[in-house]
Amino acid sequence: MFKQIELDQITANPEQPRKFFDAEKHQELVQSIKQVGVLQAVAVRPVEGQGAPYMLVMGERRWRAAQDAGLTSVPARVIENMDDQEAYILAITENVVRADMTILEEAGAYADLAALGWDAKKIADKFGKSETHIKWRLGLLTLRPEVATMVDEKKIKPNLAWHIAQCSPQHQIIVANRYVRGDFDSEADAANFAQGLRMAEQQTSLITEEAPSVEDQEKRKKEKAKAADKLTRVEAILPLLEELTKHKPEDLATILGTELGRYVREIDRLVNRATLARRILRQANGLAEARETVAATARKATAADIAKQEPEAPAQAAARANAPKSVAPRVRKLAAPAPKPQAPGTKAPAKPAEPVKA
Repeated sequence: MFKQIELDQITANPEQPRKFFDAEKHQELVQSIKQVGVLQAVAVRPVEGQGAPYMLVMGERRWRAAQDAGLTSVPARVIENMDDQEAYILAITENVVRADMTILEEAGAYADLAALGWDAKKIADKFGKSETHIKWRLGLLTLRPEVATMVDEKKIKPNLAWHIAQCSPQHQIIVANRYVRGDFDSEADAANFAQGLRMAEQQTSLITEEAPSVEDQEKRKKEKAKAADKLTRVEAILPLLEELTKHKPEDLATILGTELGRYVREIDRLVNRATLARRILRQANGLAEARETVAATARKATAADIAKQEPEAPAQAAARANAPKSVAPRVRKLAAPAPKPQAPGTKAPAKPAEPVKA
């Protein structure tokens, strides 16, 4: 049933999954309503004890904008016999379909449905999403509030946010701040760093392991030299490619003729291998930086513990100096124990013989 309802007869849904309303878009809608009115009706349901006879199901943004535009009523579709859960699901559907919610609001809405017993497949089918999408959104709910705000403000993209969410809270803020500050060359590098932190957190032996033996140190030195030699030889290819690009296509066609096809295929292989090597090196770099970050965090924590304990030593010494000197307890001489009573029928022990006088 559609009807015109006074704005003060409608109350917002306190369980509305959407909490953030873009101020700029709100003003655009206000101006549009001033010019052409509310073109799409809001949806409401009858309620009792809420301060107004109707509660919004869909269209809170239009309802808010209509108030700021100076309207006194809005067109509304009244939905009868709808309970709180049905109203909530309908509100989620509208916001997800229109992409009006922030990423964290969307994740929170899915979590509420999961709490009602919905699995990822049911949620995905309901909103036309993949199960992977639902699970990735749910994975964002472990983000620290400060990092979640960065995501909602679109300073951090969803894919990177998911990788950050896998880290411990103390490392989440490190990755987020470094990314927002521009410390990484790309989003992929930031994700590699986050993955490295996660691995380093799981491998506690990185911090607690014993110092490598002389043999291990020598082995690592040789492996490092070998890897560095390979990368140096790769660098030698760059001048050759730069020299090649200086030739005009027509000159190369004349020089190489039909052999060009073979060289093109070799270059393609080189590009593919170089792309793979770059990805591996970036992942390795992320892990190396992560290990150093975890180690630095541990060193900082240890230094803080030591600093906390050091001021206590003088205080304890002063307390001992000012303490009253302890007095040794007086030793009271005890009387010799009385002889034990003899058992009936036994003879008393003979007295020791007195020494013979000379």
